[in-house]
Amino acid sequence: MRKTLLLVPVALLLGACSWGITLDDAARNVRTVWSGDVSSCHELGKVTVSVMNRVGPINRNDIKVRDELEVMARNEAAKMHADTVKPLAEPSEGSQPWGAYECGANRPSAGRPSAMPKPAQSAGGNAETFPIKG
Repeated sequence: MRKTLLLVPVALLLGACSWGITLDDAARNVRTVWSGDVSSCHELGKVTVSVMNRVGPINRNDIKVRDELEVMARNEAAKMHADTVKPLAEPSEGSQPWGAYECGANRPSAGRPSAMPKPAQSAGGNAETFPIKG
C-alpha cells in the first residue's frame, strides 16, 4: 500500500514535466500555420520530430506532447532558415511530420488548431475567454 501511495506523486510529477524542450531564440520568428494555404511559399523541406508520449505505462498529456512537437518543429525549421511550419499529419506515438517553408511577405495567417475552440466573447463585451492548455 505504501509503495502505491509513493508511486502516485511520482507519476503526477513525471506527467507535469516539460522534458527540457524550449523554443530557441531563432525559432521565435518561425510561425506555425495549422490550416493555412502555403502554396505561395517556398518549401524548404520536411522534418519529423519526436518526443516521449509515454512514461512507462503512463501516457503523457496529449496537449503537452503536441506543444513540444510544435516547439521542436519550429526549432528545426529555424535551422533550415524557414519562417513557417505546418503539420503534415496528426501526431502518432509521439512523432509528427512537419513542412518547413519560407513565406516572407506571403505568410499565411496562423489560424487555430481545429481541436481548439475559438475564444468566446462575454455578454458585456469587455472580456474574452480562452481555453487553457494543460
